[in-house]
Amino acid sequence: MGVDVLVAGAGIGGLTTALALHRAGIPARLVEAVAELRPIGVGINLLPHAVGELTALGLGHALAQTAVPIAEMAHFDRHGNRIWSEPRGLAQGHPRPQYALHRGELQTLLYEAVRDRLGADAVRTGTALDGFTKDADGLRLTLRSTVTGARTTDRAEALIGADGLHSRARALLHPGEQPLPLWNGIRMWRGTVRAEPFLGGRTMAIVGSNATAKLVVYPISRRAEEHGEALLNWVCEVRVAQGGPVEGAAWNRTGRLADVLAHYADWKLDRLGLDVPAMLAATEEILEYPMADRDPLTSWGRGRVTLLGDAAHPMYPIGSNGGSQAVLDARALARALTSGASVPSALRAYESERAPLTGALVRVMREMPADRLLQAVAERAPDGFERVEDVLTAEELASIDAAYRRTSGPGDAGAGPSHGPGRHS
Repeated sequence: MGVDVLVAGAGIGGLTTALALHRAGIPARLVEAVAELRPIGVGINLLPHAVGELTALGLGHALAQTAVPIAEMAHFDRHGNRIWSEPRGLAQGHPRPQYALHRGELQTLLYEAVRDRLGADAVRTGTALDGFTKDADGLRLTLRSTVTGARTTDRAEALIGADGLHSRARALLHPGEQPLPLWNGIRMWRGTVRAEPFLGGRTMAIVGSNATAKLVVYPISRRAEEHGEALLNWVCEVRVAQGGPVEGAAWNRTGRLADVLAHYADWKLDRLGLDVPAMLAATEEILEYPMADRDPLTSWGRGRVTLLGDAAHPMYPIGSNGGSQAVLDARALARALTSGASVPSALRAYESERAPLTGALVRVMREMPADRLLQAVAERAPDGFERVEDVLTAEELASIDAAYRRTSGPGDAGAGPSHGPGRHS
């Protein structure tokens, strides 16, 4: 099928889409607003169903050399007492691992694969989508140089908006939508730091409650692991406001050590092998941003234009769904465009498959079902506990597992829970 597709955005979703379309024999090219793609950011988790898709795209070996297969996710109270844990990925019996890796390394891996397979000029950097109009032959696109401001025109038979939380494509398609992301009042600080491995080296630990202060920490570098070290990704969450529409929701905003350390100054978790104040102080770059999403859309696009990834369904970083769902979007889009249907019909079929599933996930994330129980532990046993059974009932403990099943997202067949829900995308 000779559909010419332009993808706006060369993040994880956009790059995976280009690879999926190329595998399906569909020509694709990308425009990306940043002038230079560099390995920036912090950690990301990929659930087993997303790992399966990337493996099918020929990236399994590269992922295995880069990422850490997470073997366990465990919840602890503020003092390091274990509340609940479960195996993950291969350790849980899934045929694919749950991988944790540096977001920048994943993007670089995808970018290099796109350039190798689609050509060195497949990604046009320093170029953003500005507008589009429909004509008899397809789409007339207006592109803007983010370096000079100059505008140029292009043509395509389909446009995929994969341009993130502040998507220009989404704004053009839905001009009446609230322009700002919606904040839930939780401030997040993130960073990566070299440290000693903890709890066996392949555990994702969730400590405390974000009603007061919460920490998520896990390893993200296979290379560091091979040298007996750990590159840890850490996330600190603190509820600081009521929330609402928020400006400045940028993923690369610099945070201050003093701001985050004020909430964790006495968090020396000897039982876990984590000195949190020392870990934060040793971090070279701290990022800060609000936990934000957007209301789900009932319809993503129209005609020959649709959305994908965070542009379509930004969600809270719970259940490792941000990147994983973008990968599943790419699979579904490529499948729809090879169905033999017209481009508009294929894009509506893609949306019909993906929009209800991702919209349901956005709503579940907002409920934060597991976090309510973590807060219950903090309230019932503020000074710690000896036996978690003295703090939570058997039914409450079982409901933590159920909560993560709800937030794990659709599995390999596109429906039902995966075998390995995680925490934090």
